[in-house]
Amino acid sequence: MPTLNAAGYAALLEPLTAIAAGAAQAILHVGNGDVRRKADGSPVTTADEAAEALIRDGLCRLAPGVPIISEEHAEREKPNIPAGKGASYFLVDPLDGTREFIAGRDEYTVNIAVVSDGAPILGIIAAPASRLMWRGIAGRGAERLEVAGDKLSAPRPIHTRPRPAHDMVILVSRSHLDARTRAYLEDYPQAKLVQCGSSLKFCRLAEGSADLYPRLAPTRDWDIAAGHAILSAAGGHVVSPGRSPLAYGGPDLLIPSFIASAEPITA
Repeated sequence: MPTLNAAGYAALLEPLTAIAAGAAQAILHVGNGDVRRKADGSPVTTADEAAEALIRDGLCRLAPGVPIISEEHAEREKPNIPAGKGASYFLVDPLDGTREFIAGRDEYTVNIAVVSDGAPILGIIAAPASRLMWRGIAGRGAERLEVAGDKLSAPRPIHTRPRPAHDMVILVSRSHLDARTRAYLEDYPQAKLVQCGSSLKFCRLAEGSADLYPRLAPTRDWDIAAGHAILSAAGGHVVSPGRSPLAYGGPDLLIPSFIASAEPITA
């Protein structure tokens, strides 16, 4: 099975950025009409499917034969998850934050990640409504770009911030704030809680405007892999509540819970 290697990740960054930018434009063009329900009850729109088709086509051209696991395709056909030493694949959420998108909010994203040996290595996130993009390669740094028409600005390096002694900012899900996460937040009574949809929460951590993002309810691999890679590249950390690495590529592509932080979690 064709695979990707560390030496080739940097070469993928620009073409993957272009693919994500194209998907963002497709979402803006299609709009948020034609809402349907999937088998699990979650919403899907024509824009989700249009963005996924564009991304899958672009990835097939960019890296023929490298497996692609994407949200809408996985709902129709159980994915064959690569396993074994060196196994790598693309992991795609073509429109993360569909509920926010349908509601007319700006908090939705396009997520493309490269997963290798069970860990996200490269991530691209586009925010179509905000005309912003974030990208990063673990160990090589992260960047933010602005979108103007069909052009991208020069990338600006970003990095997480040290946790402040006061005015700590904790990001929480707008649509999926569960009881376990609420209980966890009780340990931070002085923190400012900010609701935010989609993988934008990882981007806020990566660019130094927030400090912590706990989610103690299940989510899917494709929801967080790109953000995980970008945050890691920017100096942050994503671990299980027990402080162990997250395990990507399980049979159900499910992450039971996680804590994303701008700095190492020591307690």
